[in-house]
Amino acid sequence: VQLQASGGGLVQAGGSLRLSCAASGRTSSTYVTGWFRQVTGKEREFVASITWGDGRTRVADSVKGRFTISRDNTKNTLYLQMNNLKPEDTAVYYCAVGSRRYGTVLPTKQTSYDYWGQGTLVTVSS
Repeated sequence: VQLQASGGGLVQAGGSLRLSCAASGRTSSTYVTGWFRQVTGKEREFVASITWGDGRTRVADSVKGRFTISRDNTKNTLYLQMNNLKPEDTAVYYCAVGSRRYGTVLPTKQTSYDYWGQGTLVTVSS
């Protein structure tokens, strides 16, 4: 599976961006897709995830109410709508795909995901 993330950029605090992640290759076994972010010198952290089939979602508390994850199965594309952005949202955002199931709870650990995109930089100025 290959993932291509896009949509990052520079935005002022309070602004919005929408990230996209196009998946190609053997996507038929995809169970869950997600977004993570990483600031230089810090660990990559979970942002949001969505099951590819029934669209169940899980969102980190730090972005709940501001970020929305969605997917378009017909286009094999994952999205992250980010509203009311804050300077602390500045990071490189990565999309990821996982094929394993962990009961009904969507995974938040990096090790639960099998394929990763290259990352797209989001910079929020104050």
